[in-house]
Amino acid sequence: MEQPQTLTDLFGPVIHSYTRAQAIEDGVLVDVSETAQESGFKHPVALTRAVWEDCVAWNEDDNKRQTYQDESGRLWDVVFMLFFAIKSSRNNKPEMLYKLRRVPRGGKGHLSREVTLKSHIGPGDNGEPVITIMLPLED
Repeated sequence: MEQPQTLTDLFGPVIHSYTRAQAIEDGVLVDVSETAQESGFKHPVALTRAVWEDCVAWNEDDNKRQTYQDESGRLWDVVFMLFFAIKSSRNNKPEMLYKLRRVPRGGKGHLSREVTLKSHIGPGDNGEPVITIMLPLED
């Protein structure tokens, strides 16, 4: 029996694909590569929308209701803490969990709370290495 030569031979034609670029365009992922490069990353970095909303999003109403912060500082915390976690880790696996503290949004609290995030490095749309930061139960 002849062995299949390609994935299409094995599984048939692709029914649907959703690229990283499409996810960024749709807002499912938020490209934060510019800030990530400033903190030391060499590969593109994106956050899931859930991470953005939980750890980065902050507006003037949040400042009035809770405490003064801004999105650029909150974003810096997310990417820099990952950079620090990677540099201090001996983990060579494509996924890692890391922790940071952030003021939860949407209440009246002003004290920071710990949150665990997951980073994944894998192939992008063209096989290049890309990093995605997500909540632990996201894929």
